[in-house]
Amino acid sequence: MKLAFIIDQLDSIKTNKDSSFALICEAIARNHQVYVLYQHDIALINQIVTGSSRPLTLTDTPQDGHWYKTSDISAIPLHQFDAVLMRKDPPFDLEYIYSTYLLELAEIQGAFVINSPRGIRDHNEKLAIAKFPQFVVPTLVTSQAHLIREFLNNYKDIILKPLDGMGGASVFRVHSADHNINVILETLTHYGTRTIMAQRYIPEIKQGDKRILLIAGKAVPYALARIPKPGETRGNLAAGGTGKTQPLSVRDKEIAASLGPELVKDGLMLVGLDVIGDYLTEINVTSPTGMQEITQQTGFNVAGMMLDAIEAGIRNYSQR
Repeated sequence: MKLAFIIDQLDSIKTNKDSSFALICEAIARNHQVYVLYQHDIALINQIVTGSSRPLTLTDTPQDGHWYKTSDISAIPLHQFDAVLMRKDPPFDLEYIYSTYLLELAEIQGAFVINSPRGIRDHNEKLAIAKFPQFVVPTLVTSQAHLIREFLNNYKDIILKPLDGMGGASVFRVHSADHNINVILETLTHYGTRTIMAQRYIPEIKQGDKRILLIAGKAVPYALARIPKPGETRGNLAAGGTGKTQPLSVRDKEIAASLGPELVKDGLMLVGLDVIGDYLTEINVTSPTGMQEITQQTGFNVAGMMLDAIEAGIRNYSQR
């Protein structure tokens, strides 16, 4: 099969933990043809969505930093690939949105895009949890400082975060006696012009911010618990957290079983749920990670599960 990966710059990929790298290796191990392209390589040419694509192979020593070889770039209509995997990391800015418009047009022309560009666009990774209120702690979304102060007065200990952040960036824990609340609100809301999210603090963060991967609606049997370093509120690996795998709890399985079918309906084949304690905190749909850490610690081939789902999806798509 012929697979196209839309990813970040190849030289920026950390082969020891990047999930796109794991997927590429698994695809090549199965003798699929792999092509890579960058976000700016997608173009509408003569009414056809086309990608300036590079055939990619692995070197003999893929872990040494020189892990790939690419051949000459060629312009290939995206519908000529068996599947197109959108694996570009955020920021989810206007350029990212323009890419989803082009990819949605490519779908109309026959391309099989994973995840669905409309599904990605319709699921803000913070706000999407509001569709599943039974699994969410008290939450407020607003740009109004007085509403956030009322929320803080009610719950005494809260988390504030932007709706477009990643890796734990600009996430604040605020107590009711915090003297910095005004400047924090001014900074996060840009003086009331930017909408943010407030949530009641979940003490179970000390046991880890669990990443649960859903593949074609089914949960990988292990979660990656990202445990904050001492003195830190955020468990994100990018913020210094430590990743430790663990079997899914009963509650984890309940959340996954409830969300999985709904997210599949929206064309989201690969999703990363973030769960703290018993509560859903984020639904990651752009380029979910955690595959390699789970595989390295448990032996469960997460990339293999994903390639199985891609291959089945391609078969089903071609029969439409």
